[in-house]
Amino acid sequence: MTRVAGPRMTSRAENVMQLTIGSAPDSWGVWFPDDPRQIPWPRFLDEIAAAGYAWTELGPFGYLPSDPQTLRPELERRGLSVSGSFIMADLADPDRSWPEVERQLRGWGPLLQAVGARFLILIDDSYTDLFTGAPRAPANLDDTGFRRLVDTTRRAAEIAREIYGLTLAFHPHAQTHIEREDQIEALLTATEPELVSLVLDIGHHAYCGGDPVAFMRRHHARIPYLHLKSVDRELRDRVAAEGIPFARAVAMGVFVEPALGMVDFIALRGLLQELDYTGFGIVEQDMYPAPPDRPLPIARRTRAYLREIGLG
Repeated sequence: MTRVAGPRMTSRAENVMQLTIGSAPDSWGVWFPDDPRQIPWPRFLDEIAAAGYAWTELGPFGYLPSDPQTLRPELERRGLSVSGSFIMADLADPDRSWPEVERQLRGWGPLLQAVGARFLILIDDSYTDLFTGAPRAPANLDDTGFRRLVDTTRRAAEIAREIYGLTLAFHPHAQTHIEREDQIEALLTATEPELVSLVLDIGHHAYCGGDPVAFMRRHHARIPYLHLKSVDRELRDRVAAEGIPFARAVAMGVFVEPALGMVDFIALRGLLQELDYTGFGIVEQDMYPAPPDRPLPIARRTRAYLREIGLG
């Protein structure tokens, strides 16, 4: 497949935002390579195209075919291009972090390169058990742990860039060591802009108590990639007050459609227009598990809403 060009650059005089919209398996309740509660991958590809999206992430490694000769024709006949996909590992664990990151990197790199993707997304693993909330690691890293996380991130970014031509974008994520604004800013300070970019997950940022629009204004130069979703404010406050585990909060519906939650998408649109922003906006509404017939209507409504407000 010929590499698909990303969003074109614009001049400030045009005052036009070029946000390339897509979605992801996560919006169809896909969290794992293989799970009986997830829809089969052909149905996912059929439905993301039917919902009006032309770009997709690939989800967890092994969910979609990992052979480019199989995957490329499936994408092409549905008119889909690939923005990237993710690695998730314990980035600060001295015994496990690099072997696991390298294993996933060597699996993803050739496939993402073969389908013309531009981004490899890196996520620290959760410090709690997703389903029980039991601690797996300290919630906050000490200086040594943070340096290990930074070193692992930089090492992965160098390989992604030099071998596979991919930009590494770090994804701050709820219930990980890089979730709050001060933690994200520490990571940005500790890494080189030309090496490590950032995925700003609008929903996770709000879930963790941050202001995603204000953060985007401050750090947009490091953010070529957005994950678009919103949060139910009352449920988020209950989750925080009761210490509800992340997976249970997701199953309760804490992440909602952009039109229905607490994130001010009109303000976000205005900021992106002001910045003449060029980048990806991937809809990623966390749903797990998801009844098989639930995601497609939500995806269609979300795509229509983003068009209506001028976000791609």
